[in-house]
Amino acid sequence: MSSNSTTQTVQPARTVRGSVRLPGDKSISHRYAMLAGLAKGTSRLANFSTGADPHSSLACMEALGATVVKRDDGVIEVTGVAGTFQQPTRDLDCGNSGSTMRMLAGLVASHPGTYTFVGDASLTKRPMQRIKGPLEQMGARIELTDGHAPMTVHGGPLKAIDFSTPIASAQVKTAVLFAGLGADGTTTLQEAVRTRDHSEHALRAFGAELERGRDSISIRGGQALTAIEATVPGDLSSAAFFLCAALLFPDSQLVLDDVGMNPSRSTLLDVLTGMGLKITVLNLEEKHGEMIGTLQVNGAEVLKGAEITGTLPALIIDELPVIAAIAPYTRDGVTIRDAKELRVKESDRIALVVQNLRAMGAEVEEFEDGMHVPGGQTLRGGVVDSADDHRIAMAFAVAALRAEGETVIHGAEAAAISFPEFFTLLNEIAGR
Repeated sequence: MSSNSTTQTVQPARTVRGSVRLPGDKSISHRYAMLAGLAKGTSRLANFSTGADPHSSLACMEALGATVVKRDDGVIEVTGVAGTFQQPTRDLDCGNSGSTMRMLAGLVASHPGTYTFVGDASLTKRPMQRIKGPLEQMGARIELTDGHAPMTVHGGPLKAIDFSTPIASAQVKTAVLFAGLGADGTTTLQEAVRTRDHSEHALRAFGAELERGRDSISIRGGQALTAIEATVPGDLSSAAFFLCAALLFPDSQLVLDDVGMNPSRSTLLDVLTGMGLKITVLNLEEKHGEMIGTLQVNGAEVLKGAEITGTLPALIIDELPVIAAIAPYTRDGVTIRDAKELRVKESDRIALVVQNLRAMGAEVEEFEDGMHVPGGQTLRGGVVDSADDHRIAMAFAVAALRAEGETVIHGAEAAAISFPEFFTLLNEIAGR
């Protein structure tokens, strides 16, 4: 691979082999940063995500009065405000991070004051109405700009609510639970599709008590949080790119160390094993409610297809772009439906995946809520536009490993949003 500040050129590979240690899970890092910033005492967080998004969360916590120290050994120390945020003297800049904006809005909503959230051009296009509804039901006042950021939260006393999520969204769930932590009474959230439960584990790790029903989660307001020491598991969404790279070559051999194996996200592994990937889990252990294991991975003798519809897309929404990007190489093709949420991510990921697959010579059928990518196709090296979306840049770097000829990826630097080391690590395991 060769690069400049905006592009990466990816050469085809013969196989992928080696060992990869992934950066800390982005979702967990966000939640630990926010709760550590609110808690009493100093939390020490090892293997915190190197991506830009969780560091936006850290910067916002500093603006709210927490102290953040980034040690030379990579440990992040966060000294919290012991339950009382200070009024920020500047806007809370969330960068590219929808997770920061949505979840932190819930956390500050019970604190008196005015909190204005801003972000980059991409973030200001993402929908925020979905958190406005429940937070205003609880008593906060939210000002949006045409349904988007900039967003201002006028915080104050909140009352508990019973809320049913209209969409499957871990971020909306977290905003409500975080607001419920500071509300009067017990807040209960119902979700028809159970989303990833990192927030529940993180809240318990910091000392909060929650009750889990079959389709609900409840939190009592007024609970205090206490600092923790924790190691963030390796990011499974980042692992997805290497798992899909391994799928492309029958003789591939990869070891992914200390990966988060949260059962609410294991659907990804089920889908990829269904497509033919061989995965062995080693050294499985639990830390702060999160399962961590080492993955030993071998490629698919036959790369099968997949049908990802119904409730399935919500469970692997972040991994769908890379699965779609390698779909032309499958025997049976890949169909993705019921995934309209992809259109309101950092980019319109349905449109971009379709556009870039066609740029590499593939046939694709686009739907409003997904796509169908026939199997048995050969991709040609071409020019790919990431539209500054980190997952698009990385997805097509993986697809390029089996293309005929080199592939140039514009906007490749967007990978730093979640995975700054990605292109270096991909180059190290690609056998040429």
